[in-house]
Amino acid sequence: MAVTGQSTQTTAADSGTRSGAPGVQAAVWALHMALPLLALWLLVTRPEFDVRWEHSESHFAMVLVAALINVGLGVLVFRGAARRHDARLLLVALAFLLAAGFFALHALESPGIILEENAGFLLSVPVGLFLAAILAAVSSIEFAESGAARLAAARVPLLAATAAVVAVWGVWSFGELPPLDRPLTSEQAERPLLLLAVGGMALYGIAAARYYLIHRRRPAVILISLITAFVLLAEAMLAVALGRNWHASWWEWHVLMLIAFAFVAYSAYIQYRREGSPTGLFHGVALGRTIERIRQDHAAALEEMATAMRRHAEGADGEPLSRVADRLAGRFQLTERQLEVLERAADALGAERAQRRRLGGLVRVGREARVIRDETELLDRAMSIVAETFAPDRVSVHLAGRDVPDDPWHEQAMGSLEAVEPPDGRRYVVPLDVKGNAAGTLEARREVGTFGEADRSVLRSLANQLSIVLENARLYHQLEGLFRTYMSPDVATALLADPDQAGLGGSVTEVSVLMADLRGFTPFSDRVRPDEVVAMLNEYFGAVVPVILHEGGTVVQFVGDAVMAVFNAPARQPDHARRAARAALRLQHVAAGIAAGRQDWPRFRVGVTTGPALVGNVGSAEFRNFACIGDTTNLAARLEGLAEPGQVVVGAATLAGLGDGAEVTPLGAVELKGKPDPVEAFVLHRVTP
Repeated sequence: MAVTGQSTQTTAADSGTRSGAPGVQAAVWALHMALPLLALWLLVTRPEFDVRWEHSESHFAMVLVAALINVGLGVLVFRGAARRHDARLLLVALAFLLAAGFFALHALESPGIILEENAGFLLSVPVGLFLAAILAAVSSIEFAESGAARLAAARVPLLAATAAVVAVWGVWSFGELPPLDRPLTSEQAERPLLLLAVGGMALYGIAAARYYLIHRRRPAVILISLITAFVLLAEAMLAVALGRNWHASWWEWHVLMLIAFAFVAYSAYIQYRREGSPTGLFHGVALGRTIERIRQDHAAALEEMATAMRRHAEGADGEPLSRVADRLAGRFQLTERQLEVLERAADALGAERAQRRRLGGLVRVGREARVIRDETELLDRAMSIVAETFAPDRVSVHLAGRDVPDDPWHEQAMGSLEAVEPPDGRRYVVPLDVKGNAAGTLEARREVGTFGEADRSVLRSLANQLSIVLENARLYHQLEGLFRTYMSPDVATALLADPDQAGLGGSVTEVSVLMADLRGFTPFSDRVRPDEVVAMLNEYFGAVVPVILHEGGTVVQFVGDAVMAVFNAPARQPDHARRAARAALRLQHVAAGIAAGRQDWPRFRVGVTTGPALVGNVGSAEFRNFACIGDTTNLAARLEGLAEPGQVVVGAATLAGLGDGAEVTPLGAVELKGKPDPVEAFVLHRVTP
């Protein structure tokens, strides 16, 4: 349809841009544009290749075809200019028509067709291309609104002036009036041809460059074809100056101008095949204000049609769709066939859009069911989606034991677990079934019209989705409580949200590892009862684990009296080194408070280091653990062994991550078991904010 003309042009151009790297495309285009220059250079520098072939009939046919192509293009663009009152389209159309007129005269001036060879035969095409170049260069200007309006309003006088220029040249040439009454020698023709060539090349170059800038702002296929045509015509003007009559170099500029205009025509034809209408073929060339008006018109028309279709689907009173379609057809000049298709599709499209919107809402509600949230929050998010996608119907959820209305329809739906529709057909009540029990009801109300079978089917599906939302929210709540007592909350959250993360394996990530154990634990456990040992461990761990979790750490494991935690996994934390350091210092603080009244209890020593480690699941298909493995973990254990009770020892990488806010005492380079080289270690006293 014509209303999609501009968007189709842009899409096609964008598609072309995405098909390959822009730099490669530009290089290929430039290579193609350079080939005619290479051929001309070869013909000029190697005269033996510049063969002579004088054949007036072939020349007549070639130039006449170019003239006819330009007439067709000129008429199409002129109609677009008149329809849109666009000054740029008008100038482009006049350039095509002016070139067509001079091409036709040049064809008729072919020796032996009407006249013998005269100066008009030699100069008509160069003059025509030069005049067209002036119009092309001027058309690339972004005119002020007032100037563009005056220019567009003068389209008829300008068209008449173009025809008059062609007619004057025709009378001058065919009347064999001086100085066009005799052939020009090569020496006589050299200066005027050179002047025309230089001027034409400059003007076509300006036009190509400015149209390229327009294409950068709003890509369109037709702009690419015009830019290419202008470059080819500039090369043709060069061939005009350097070529020798009836030799290959002379035929080259004929071929170039034919290809230039044929390429524009071919691009327009491809656009026509895509759109099925000639109305918007050259909209991409128009002035920016014209493009904006077209977009505004299209947006308004499409919005009008969409509104009419939606009202029709809802059963509301309004203008008949056929009348809306007629108005759009008149505005966008749709063909009779396009209008018939539009009228047949309008009814189905209105209902289809509403159904698609609601089905999309179902999908979004289903996605919400997979997210771990509180039941109330989850229902609120789901119902906000429903309110958006099921409008103008009013849909509400009522939970059992809370706010189920006291009426027979809700009571019947919850008792039978079947949907109920009151006699007026404007309400529909569906039970929410969670594990065979009525958890509440879904109620839909429609102000105008009744619910059809398709509507009822979607509402039943929505009730099923909301039942799943409720069931999952309650199940997640139960699982969350269970998981969080056996593993770190971050790991539990990740597994609940995405169970696939429980697969064996992992990935290498930079982490900060905290390792803490109780110095003197073995002698303590030897002299007290086992239940006292367990009580001591539980009291310590009950105090230090919340400290680790508060800083975002993941408790990986407890091994006897030791606890290991990792930061920056599974949740990413750019400041993981600072988090681990703060957790270590706070751990010592709370542990010291516990041990203050128990002089015989062992004290924690802590090591922290930063580096790469493999983080993931280790074990078997039957049993596995979330683990952090690597040299970083081993180094944390070695640093912990250096610490005195109540101390925190950190490595150089962790200290670097703390920045200037760390107060430490260097221990120097220390020899550690399993490390071939000494390792710098530091006792950490304080981390400032």
